[in-house]
Amino acid sequence: MIQDLSQTLRALLDQPGLPEPLASAEIAFDRPIEQFNPQTTTIDLFLYDIRENLELRSNEPDLEIDFSSGMATLRRPAMRVDCTYLITAWPVGGMEIALQEHQLLSQVLQLFARYPTIPEPFLQGGLGGQEPPLPLTISAADGLKNPAEFWTALSSPLRASIAIRVTLSLSSADAETLPIAIAHKLSLNGEIGYQFGGQVTDASNKPIVDATVTLVERNVSVTTDAEGCYRFSAVPAQTYILRVKRPNITDRDFPITVPPLTASQYNVRV
Repeated sequence: MIQDLSQTLRALLDQPGLPEPLASAEIAFDRPIEQFNPQTTTIDLFLYDIRENLELRSNEPDLEIDFSSGMATLRRPAMRVDCTYLITAWPVGGMEIALQEHQLLSQVLQLFARYPTIPEPFLQGGLGGQEPPLPLTISAADGLKNPAEFWTALSSPLRASIAIRVTLSLSSADAETLPIAIAHKLSLNGEIGYQFGGQVTDASNKPIVDATVTLVERNVSVTTDAEGCYRFSAVPAQTYILRVKRPNITDRDFPITVPPLTASQYNVRV
């Protein structure tokens, strides 16, 4: 995943239409140590810090429900990870090397300033379609607190640089498929009952809105919502007839058992 991010940043810097000399610069991901000596003009992106973004940490799982199968897919929240790169420019040839370096850094800065999040067409590998979009922050305030110490650690002279940070989403576990809990046991004034619900769909499996669903033996009716779902509460355990009414359509009866014998028993197709 992190290698895909590096390739994504390369794609941003290799896109058509960039000004010279940035358009002709090579893209590298080497440590900018004293021995680093590119033979052609180069933009170097050194990944120097990877850590979890605690401010974006979430404990809320992502839940997808498939009423037709009576199953739910549970995904643990992805870990949000900050990847911070140090960008340096290494011009080769020509006059006033320092000014060329400044020009290259200015062009990189202007380019990345266009993108508060990385656009989908540039995303490489496993980053394609990632949600939420990848935020890109330039010159983060908590970047290099002591540049001199950083460059000393690399055994390299102090050099002008830009820090950028991109936040990835990394899946922490495989998704779990579980049966939907469509019936709950309730106790009210010592009497035991159940709350349950399901979904009403048509022959093409599309939800039916505003259908009337009646529990015949109790003479209680509810109406399906925008997702075709309905719910009953405080229903004693026994066998019932579930009657579904739609305008201009013949009523349909379905035998059900409370509590259910199968996870999808209360999902009916008319």
